[in-house]
Amino acid sequence: MSHPAIPEKLFFKIGEVCDICGVQAHVLRYWETEFPTLAPQKNRAGQRTYRRRDVEMALRIKELLYDEQYTIAGAKKRLANDTRGGSKLKVVSPETASAAPTTSPAQTQRATERSAAPPRDRAREFPASAPVKEPKPASLKQIAEDLREILALLERDDADLKSTRR
Repeated sequence: MSHPAIPEKLFFKIGEVCDICGVQAHVLRYWETEFPTLAPQKNRAGQRTYRRRDVEMALRIKELLYDEQYTIAGAKKRLANDTRGGSKLKVVSPETASAAPTTSPAQTQRATERSAAPPRDRAREFPASAPVKEPKPASLKQIAEDLREILALLERDDADLKSTRR
């Protein structure tokens, strides 16, 4: 299944995530209680602010539950298994290789992609404290846009906060 395009933004409101994922807000809030990997931050006004990784996680959860027909428990296990790096390797001797079940072309392609991928640094993948994403090199123009967007969000939060005090 192809996912809808996620706009190039730093933060998304719950309504925007609902539109991207095609689910209602109460469904997203429920998923937050069931899936710890879906954890949007809240701004000073108490509104949820989703990051791109949260939107991607919501799309993955929707795919598991709606398209692949997993139960909540099954989707949790699948996500945990995916984050651990998949299944354990199985040693096959030449004698047992002929008796081994055949793999589908999709399984073969996934295995090829995994073996061609550069080795992952496990310390970065599972840090002891809160995860820290290393920034990708960006142009000054993109950084300036991102900072303007953050400033706009902060100003909007400040205005919301002032209006609730009145």
